[in-house]
Amino acid sequence: MTYKALFLDIDGTILMPDHTYTDLTKEAITKAKQQGIEVFLATGRATHEIEDLALDLGVDSLIGYNGAYAIYQGEVVVNEPMEPQMVNEFVKLSQEHGNEIALFTNGKNLYSSLNHPNIKYFISFFQLQHNEQFDKKYNEDILSMTLLNMDSVNPQHFQINPNIHLAPVHLKGLEHSYDVIRKNVNKGMAISTILDKLQISKDEAIAFGDGMNDKEMLQAVGHGFAMGNAHANLFDYAAYRTTTVDKSGVHEGLKKLGII
Repeated sequence: MTYKALFLDIDGTILMPDHTYTDLTKEAITKAKQQGIEVFLATGRATHEIEDLALDLGVDSLIGYNGAYAIYQGEVVVNEPMEPQMVNEFVKLSQEHGNEIALFTNGKNLYSSLNHPNIKYFISFFQLQHNEQFDKKYNEDILSMTLLNMDSVNPQHFQINPNIHLAPVHLKGLEHSYDVIRKNVNKGMAISTILDKLQISKDEAIAFGDGMNDKEMLQAVGHGFAMGNAHANLFDYAAYRTTTVDKSGVHEGLKKLGII
């Protein structure tokens, strides 16, 4: 079997909780590239916050914002901001229910409050650099958002239309946070767009993920791997299960396919 594209989530897939990766994980990425496989980082993070990691891994193609923005070798191939009305409604609901919200543009991380402990933890956890207070002037530029400190809030209050669902953030300390995922804009849809552009079939594509924001991604490829540390519900969407991130699950998965 010939494989031509590899899509990798970051947190919990490449990066361990201490924000480092194993030598075997980097080796796996390098060996995949040496075989002519197009490698993409595919993350919920903002692309402007992962440039150093991408450079260190030797990857120059990115899917960010849970699929709302994608770059292939410097060319923007997906750019799908949220509808301003939807942004307004989520901000309003967060104010009404007393939870915080993080919103992301192509270049800025915006927050309902820069002083709230949950926001401070979020910024510190992801080591984010480009942080500002949210302002409505950015409404037309929002690519993705995350709802924070939802422990006392029913997520159903935020199911404002059938085009969105909330994916629980699968990271320690952020258990009561949810990524807002659009059914027509997600990692899976971005991957499908990229595969069409590169004329790569689904069966020639591989993906690795650990969170529920990765389910569409694993379904968009022929060879979807759930990490051993994945959210329990993600295994239903994966063709394969690999080892945990600290046990170099990406390396072990590619080994299973005979790439390594």
